Amino acid sequence: MANLDNNKLTQVVAEVRRARELREQGYREQALKMYPHICGRCAREFTRDNLHELTVHHRDHNHDNNPTDGSNWELLCLYCHDNEHQRYEEALRGHTYTGDRTNTTATFNPFADLKSMLDDKE
Repeated sequence: MANLDNNKLTQVVAEVRRARELREQGYREQALKMYPHICGRCAREFTRDNLHELTVHHRDHNHDNNPTDGSNWELLCLYCHDNEHQRYEEALRGHTYTGDRTNTTATFNPFADLKSMLDDKE
């Protein structure tokens, strides 16, 4: 009986090690080794305790595009990752989205014609 338990334990440990090795070959593990554990959007820092909340975002939104140099990946926290995908979905429905965060200045001015609207009421 003890020999059977030992064999099961050995098998379980071997399976866990194989699963870990496969995971480490995956793009998430590669990105976590390549980049600091910081969200690329909000700059939140992650530790071992909350690292599961840090995700790998594919910049071109193609999850099959995984170059080994990491050029299509960025680490984002769960919240920023959800926001990025929401913005992308809105763009697909016809709203504007460039994926470029350098130009974040609002161009719409709701009060641009306020004076003429008030003059028209008088």
